[in-house]
Amino acid sequence: MISENKLTRKRIRLRIPKEYHQEPVISRLVSEYGLTVNISAAILGANGIGDGWFDLDLQGTSVQIDSAIAYLNDLDLQLWDESQDDIW
Repeated sequence: MISENKLTRKRIRLRIPKEYHQEPVISRLVSEYGLTVNISAAILGANGIGDGWFDLDLQGTSVQIDSAIAYLNDLDLQLWDESQDDIW
């Protein structure tokens, strides 16, 4: 059980389609899942046109991170993690 409370980090790349631009997707990772989120890179078109791409460094417990990843998957967002070497 101690390992569930240990802080860990996970790097992900996330595509947020334009229909979600008004949704506080990244903010919810902090407010609802208690994560510390660092945006290490981002691409977002002028005036929010098109999809947004974000490289995020997530920090929290493994339970928090797993819950946040489940939330992103429930939204059906495209998500890659650093173990998928072809995108990094």
